Amino acid sequence: KLTSIYLPESVTSVGGGVFYGCSALTKVEILCSIESFPSTGSDGFFEGCSSLTSISIPESVTTIGGSAFYGCSSLTSISIPESVTSIGGWAFFSCTSLTSISIPESVTSIGSRAFCICSSLTSTYIKATSLSTYGTSAFYNCPTKIYVPLGSEETYKAGWPSYASRIVGYDYSAAQ
Repeated sequence: KLTSIYLPESVTSVGGGVFYGCSALTKVEILCSIESFPSTGSDGFFEGCSSLTSISIPESVTTIGGSAFYGCSSLTSISIPESVTSIGGWAFFSCTSLTSISIPESVTSIGSRAFCICSSLTSTYIKATSLSTYGTSAFYNCPTKIYVPLGSEETYKAGWPSYASRIVGYDYSAAQ
């Protein structure tokens, strides 16, 4: 029955899977300086929070852990700050209301099945010229076009050959 969460600046750490299954959760305000949305075993930080519609990730976060938002089926908006360098496997699995996502240049790793079964996701903007990890089936059963910096299309097509037809060069400098 938990509907909102407020994590004040005084909070110094939060355990993995702590909000797992909070299906009535609709509002999250994070003011503390946590570094990751960790998971515990297979339980993601906000996994199963099916009423959560949006969240702003604080600038202190560097890692979106595995299964962090798994099954957040009402999530329509998420803001990923430049501080994030890694998106774990299954992080946004089955976020069926997510329509667009912008992944900052700082992200160098996208885990396996990170956006799998995001059936409404039509636009993914990845600003890094390459990744160190191209997770397998990252966009499985997801209709998204994957927009990458102009000139890096072939690098992404080599990393994700099964999505090659959906990888499109995008001029991020002109868009700003």
